[in-house]
Amino acid sequence: MHKIKFGLFLPTGNFADAKAAALQAEQDGFYSVSTNDHFFSPLGTHDTPQLECFTSLTAIAALTDNIRLAPSVAAASFRNPALLAKITSTLDQVSNGRFIMGLGAGWFDKEYEAHGYPFPPTPERLAQLEETVQILKAMWCDEEPTFSGKYFSINKAYANPKPVQKPHPPIMLGGSGSGLLKIAAAHADILNIIPPTSNGKDFVNDPEATARFTRDVLRTKIAQLHEYMAQAGRDPDEIELGGITLVAMSENPGDETLRGIATQLGFPDYATAQRSPLALLGTPDEVIKELQTRIDETGMSYYIVIAMTPESQALFVKKVMPGFID
Repeated sequence: MHKIKFGLFLPTGNFADAKAAALQAEQDGFYSVSTNDHFFSPLGTHDTPQLECFTSLTAIAALTDNIRLAPSVAAASFRNPALLAKITSTLDQVSNGRFIMGLGAGWFDKEYEAHGYPFPPTPERLAQLEETVQILKAMWCDEEPTFSGKYFSINKAYANPKPVQKPHPPIMLGGSGSGLLKIAAAHADILNIIPPTSNGKDFVNDPEATARFTRDVLRTKIAQLHEYMAQAGRDPDEIELGGITLVAMSENPGDETLRGIATQLGFPDYATAQRSPLALLGTPDEVIKELQTRIDETGMSYYIVIAMTPESQALFVKKVMPGFID
């Protein structure tokens, strides 16, 4: 069983806020901080401010000492794989070995179209993702990195300095569709399990997808991953399981704010929301009990937290985290 870890999702519209949140997260004992990788904010309109992912994390790396930096998750499509290898090797150097390579196939079609990126069908984006992972590993590890694929090729793409972490930074893939699970089974160190994205929306913006992703669905996805890992000759313990978790907490068990958040997220009722693997809602005691149940039932150990209110984050840090981390 992997150690329990908590990451914090940072503000992405203003660097002063992101910096302050990261410094506080390090002080509070979070394992990592995360940003998403978008040109348009998926949580706003086209003119909502949105910082660039790797620039932000590199700046935060230089301002912190211990906390890890984990994009959640970067879109493989946005950067040539060789350039991405160079960017991430540098970030691992700047952070002295604190980088986690969070990566996915991309999903926000509108920003692809607006910025001149092709948005091929999902199977093609997944194939490109797998080739990207192979090139990253080659450039991070090999003296004369060479790879020839259907979509990308490198030939003696010398990449120095190498990352600090050996053999390479952890690879965290995000998603849960069968195609993504097969790639994770072969290549990932961490799987960030979120509902499959569709119709240009992720689960935070898609109440139907949020409500459909039940605990039973999660267990099915984990079993499917382990089946693919067996086929790839890997032990289930070789991949750490994690996910993004929306946290809303209050000392008052009857707080109507929590019920409003449950409705906003698309759940039919508050009790269903409390059982969802995508959210932790309730009093500190309720959240502690629910979180322990999830850990015991699923083996998930790495929770990237999106705090829905300042009170929620404060309660999570003070009353929930101490019981789960050393």
